[in-house]
Amino acid sequence: MTSNLFQFTPDPQRDLVLEREIDVPVELVWEAWTTPESLKEWFCPKPWSISACEIDLRPGGRFNTVMRSPEGEEFPNSGCYLEVVPNQRLVFTDTLLSGFRPAPKPFFTAALLLEPTATGTRYTAIAIHGNAETRAQHEQMGFHDGWGTVLDQLVAHIKASMH
Repeated sequence: MTSNLFQFTPDPQRDLVLEREIDVPVELVWEAWTTPESLKEWFCPKPWSISACEIDLRPGGRFNTVMRSPEGEEFPNSGCYLEVVPNQRLVFTDTLLSGFRPAPKPFFTAALLLEPTATGTRYTAIAIHGNAETRAQHEQMGFHDGWGTVLDQLVAHIKASMH
């Protein structure tokens, strides 16, 4: 039985959306998003890297990463899963920490929606913001280029692991 919790229509004033058809199977996209060793390989645009990743894949479970700049500076990102529907939907936020504990500096909630297609996966990533200012800040930080690059890296990672 699947959950119908996440029914969401993006607000163009407050949200950013990346939608693309990719030629890899849904199950492998899900695995890449939910396995720390895999996620560390593709989750931020190179030459940045992920130096640590914790995944407790359940609502209220932690989703923590540490991004490392090419100069070695580290940026921890802590969050919490809100919804986990295998091979379909993954919703997480930095607004809450694990156990649904409120975070001191919330920025956005992310929704990853996956649908099988004849040739792979319809991949939709939504960055949900509380206001237009935060959305604009995320866009200026390079949301479209960054998340698009990361998606390309995800696809390349999956294809490399298929051989």
